[in-house]
Amino acid sequence: MALSETFGAVRAKAAFPASVRRHFAIKGTFAARGDEARLRLFLAIALFAAIFAIIGMRLVSIAVFGELDTGNPYGSSGVSAARPDLVDRNGEVLATDVRTFSMFAEPKRVLDADEVMEGLVRVFPDLDTEKNRNRLASKRGFMWLKREISQEQKLRIHRMGLPGIGFLNENRRFYPGKETAGHILGLVNVDNEGIAGLEKYIDGQGLSDLQDAGLQMERNLEPVKLSTDLRVQHIVRNELSQAMERYQAIAAIGIVLDVNTGEVIAMSSLPDYDPNIPTQAQEKERMNRATAGVFEMGSIFKTFTSAMALDSGLVTMQDTFDASRPLRVSGYTIKDFHGKRRLLSVPEVYIYSSNIGTAKMAMQVGIEGHKEFLTRMGLMGRLITELPESASPQFPDKWSQLSQITISFGHGIAVSPMQTAVAASALVNGGRLIPPTFFPRTSAEADLLAKRVVSEETSDKMRYLMRLNALKGSGRRAEVAGYRVGGKTGTAEKVVNGKYVSQLRFNSFLAAFPMDDPKYLVLVVMDEPKPEKEGGGATAGVNAAPTVAAIIKRAAPMLGVMPRMESDVALGIPQYDVPSPAQ
Repeated sequence: MALSETFGAVRAKAAFPASVRRHFAIKGTFAARGDEARLRLFLAIALFAAIFAIIGMRLVSIAVFGELDTGNPYGSSGVSAARPDLVDRNGEVLATDVRTFSMFAEPKRVLDADEVMEGLVRVFPDLDTEKNRNRLASKRGFMWLKREISQEQKLRIHRMGLPGIGFLNENRRFYPGKETAGHILGLVNVDNEGIAGLEKYIDGQGLSDLQDAGLQMERNLEPVKLSTDLRVQHIVRNELSQAMERYQAIAAIGIVLDVNTGEVIAMSSLPDYDPNIPTQAQEKERMNRATAGVFEMGSIFKTFTSAMALDSGLVTMQDTFDASRPLRVSGYTIKDFHGKRRLLSVPEVYIYSSNIGTAKMAMQVGIEGHKEFLTRMGLMGRLITELPESASPQFPDKWSQLSQITISFGHGIAVSPMQTAVAASALVNGGRLIPPTFFPRTSAEADLLAKRVVSEETSDKMRYLMRLNALKGSGRRAEVAGYRVGGKTGTAEKVVNGKYVSQLRFNSFLAAFPMDDPKYLVLVVMDEPKPEKEGGGATAGVNAAPTVAAIIKRAAPMLGVMPRMESDVALGIPQYDVPSPAQ
């Protein structure tokens, strides 16, 4: 068997010369390589076919729809996406989405631009412009004609059967309360994107990213709860509006804070705007003065100066200061508005609002100590809240003795009203500075954020002084029976062309209640109030203080604070053995 096999092999070699065998071997190799080449060619043809198909589809799209010059009507950037409802702390709706319609045109499909325009202007006369006519007559693929139209307007256009005219369902933001909480809520643009207030803040927390990704087209969002109490918000705005009319003021501000959590219960700045009418927000006089404006707050700052002096240990409640004559500093004369012209105890300096006595207390602490205290209280830097609209305070780069003295009674430094309210809350809540928030916050959460700025003893003393001022000082018109109100007036002259004008006032009243266990702080500001009657006064004690009283009287029961008629001593309001204020 082995021999026959060997023979066969030899015979085969004899039958096929070496050259022939090499030919068949090479041919086999070429066949294998040819299959591989044909596969590569097929793949290349398929790849180019796919590329040309994509290009062809794009060309067809451009030919039919044109380049989208005002936003893709079918993309997340062109159609207003859904937003979560905003509700107050009790679940009342403050902002919500409603379905609306927007009208667009595809000029490529418009047969007769003049005929289409003639039909459109029957419903929307403002569309009759040369620009719109030219665009309709072009070969564009898409153009917006009118955003946010009504169902009735849509039906009227639809019945005309105008070729090239279409409609898209969109979301439009609706604010049921109109102006009531306008500066808190802010507003959105035509694409339902937040551009001011908490609406803008919420976008910055990730909502806009979801919208850009097209993930928020449906109304499947959980409501966002705010710290605002709509009932109290309405009261504050209503009382401010009445006060503006009564005292012919050009503007007014009202703030209600929870002193133990930092929650903003209400905030109003008049004139305000209706978020349903976005153009109103562009008017300068409608700015949010509560957080975006800074002002010289006047004698309210004596509250901070008194706390600073007492907390430093350099001044005690039993100390007295000579206010018998004006104070001369750097060529300027510091006087009291209604001077007692005698020695004043610390409580008297406060309730009689003595510029001289307050200046001397500040001088005891010194310039560096004064700057450090105001910094500690958050009054030397920009207040950070969820609202984008927030202004930085203004004060001298270098403090002289004169600037320290004027700052001690609220001139020469400008801060926002919200900043003032937040700092003052720390003086009545036991000495803890708590960042403000427009969202619900528990006491436990507030404790983690709180920073001690004055001692509890200093806080007790300030509660005593503020309560004393409401009983015997300039804040008597803020007293509300049973609610133990305490507070301080501020009457600042406004600066015009670099000079103080005595006839133009910026009045305020800062209050807290109930002073036996403070829960809420109320700040009211009146810009350029006039005397209510001929020959009457126009200081904070006769306009801002009674406005605070009106707010507390209406809002306190809603906030769960019930009136109590016991004496201050029985209720535990701090008392001090100091010289009794002489009238």
